[in-house]
This record gives sequence, structure tokens and C-alpha cells, in this order.
Amino acid sequence: FHGGGFSLGSRATHDAYCRRLALDTGADVLSVEYRLAPEHPFPAAVDDALAAWRFAVSGASRWGVDTDRLIVAGDSAGGNLAAVLSQLVRGEEVTPRLQLLLYPVTDMTRSGGSRQEFATGYFLTAERIEWFTERYIPAGVPRSDPRISPLLADDLTGLPPAHVVVAGFDPLRDEGIAYADALSGAGVRTSLQRESGMIHGFVNMLGFSPAARQAVSGMHDVVRGVL
Repeated sequence: FHGGGFSLGSRATHDAYCRRLALDTGADVLSVEYRLAPEHPFPAAVDDALAAWRFAVSGASRWGVDTDRLIVAGDSAGGNLAAVLSQLVRGEEVTPRLQLLLYPVTDMTRSGGSRQEFATGYFLTAERIEWFTERYIPAGVPRSDPRISPLLADDLTGLPPAHVVVAGFDPLRDEGIAYADALSGAGVRTSLQRESGMIHGFVNMLGFSPAARQAVSGMHDVVRGVL
């Protein structure tokens, strides 16, 4: 699931990264073009994420894909969708083998910590986050809804193993770490990859950033290890 604050992004914006993921891991990659706000606010993206999962599960046998080896992945807003999807399908016959969450949005009620520390000057700003949030969440819908803020779910037990990646200079850093800690505390096998020198959105910087390429290589080592 691509990032873009639930309002921007597409298969095209993340095509280069998806190709790198496929080349590095040997995986078949399904890139999802979910509906975007403000024309299609919450829960449209969540509904589309769930529909994409059902499509992948139902079509796996036709494509020669093992449903025991399906992974959900996303960056930023897409990481939010991957996390929410993992909660929604918990207990079903087919669940993700891994949730790969790249600098995910996990708590839309937050304003302090890294959101304040890196509010300006690091590509993604606090003002921009609020702009995205206001367009995604309709009036009257609480930001604490776990389908919006998966960190705030009452129960995180029984979820798929997770690999959470955070960037050191990212307003979303702390909530990514908090989600990894919460999953681990709930007994979910979780690993946390801290890329201390990176900013938000680094998977789209592979063409010019050796550090981004190195970070992505580490992520893909994890994926290969579970496939």
C-alpha cells in the first residue's frame, strides 16, 4: 500500500520501490490503487485495502501463490492500512505471514514528541500531516478509532509478526516505535529497524540516496527470511 497521506500517491509513485521489492526478494508484488481523500474519505481506503486482501487470497491459487506466504506492506499512510488490515483479518483462515510497516501512521491523536520535534524542516511537516488528516477523517469520526489509529486498538494479541521501520528525522518516528513496542508487549513477534539518519519517505529516494538503498536492503533481508 503506497503512502501519500491518504490523499496523494498511486501505483506509479511507488512503482520503482515495488520493482525493487520484487527483484530483491523474488516475491510477486500486488500494488494497490486505493481510493483517496477528500473525494473518498475514511473508511474508503480501509475498505479497499480489505478488498485487495480478499482479491489476493481468492486469486492466489490461480497465480501459483502460497497463501501461507502472503505479506502485507505499506509506507506511511500505506503502513497504516497494512496495520489496520492485519487487525481486521485476525482470526481468519488466511492471515499475513508478516506485516511490513514502513514509517507508519499509527496514532492520529498525537501532537507531541517527534511530531513536535520534527514539525518543520524534514520534508514531512506537522502542518502537512494535519492537512492530510483533516481530509481523510470525516467530521464526527473520532481520530481514536482503531481503523484510523491502530496503536489505540484495545487488543493487539494474535496479530501477524511485524517488522516496523522508522526514520530518525520523521514526525512519525515515535508512533512507529510505540506500535512496535505495543505489538511486542502483546506477544506479537516484532522487530524494529531504526534508520537514524533517514527522513520520511525514503523508499522513494533509492535513485539518489545510498543510505536509502542500504535501509531498504535491510528490510528486504527480513522479507526473504520469512518467505
